[in-house]
Amino acid sequence: MEFIEIEKEQIPYRFEIVLDDTVFTFEVHYNSEYDFFTVDLERNGEVLATGNKLVYGVPLFSYSADERFPQVEIIPYDEAGITQEVTWTTLSETVFLYVFEKEEDDG
Repeated sequence: MEFIEIEKEQIPYRFEIVLDDTVFTFEVHYNSEYDFFTVDLERNGEVLATGNKLVYGVPLFSYSADERFPQVEIIPYDEAGITQEVTWTTLSETVFLYVFEKEEDDG
């Protein structure tokens, strides 16, 4: 499975990524007091989301049906089943941001 690598030692940092043939900029932050990560999202210099918390098993930006957002699902997940939380200890160790094609609604 394809996943997005988060380089924890570089946080806070920005990187560009191509998702579904579109270039996005992610900015990753870490809250050390409460042990969680957030992601900001930009497309073509336009800020689409800020402070989107990484929650295990919940697709990033799932609250938005806006066409400007990635048309894939990005889900924090542990393929080995070792943990079900996103923390400093687990992210990029057992939990990775997996990229899935969105399923079409039969409507």
